[in-house]
Amino acid sequence: MQITPVVSIVDDDKAVRLALGSLIRSLGWQVRTYESAEEFLSSGEAAHTSCLISDVRMPGMSGIEMHERLRAQGHAPATIFVSAYPTPSLQAKAVGAGALVLLQKPYRAAALTHWLSVALGNP
Repeated sequence: MQITPVVSIVDDDKAVRLALGSLIRSLGWQVRTYESAEEFLSSGEAAHTSCLISDVRMPGMSGIEMHERLRAQGHAPATIFVSAYPTPSLQAKAVGAGALVLLQKPYRAAALTHWLSVALGNP
């Protein structure tokens, strides 16, 4: 029996969560959505997440802080960060924290699909 990878989306924008979730489901992957880093961390789903897609700037804990906490707990899913305000220093911080990439919002579906394939081992 083949297990379908789980992609967890953490973004405070509901429209982004819905649109991104629909795209990922259309590609055949399972999706879980969370409106905050705190909600994701308390869900208990980190260990079951194959790929994490997270906004960087959110109320409360940032996506990068969440990712650092996951790594400290021994959960390091392949991570794609997205941000409407990328800077070279933010790019360096995200990749330095172990992320695959930092995509600028709005991003092309093809770019996201490429990075999902890399994250899930289906390039």
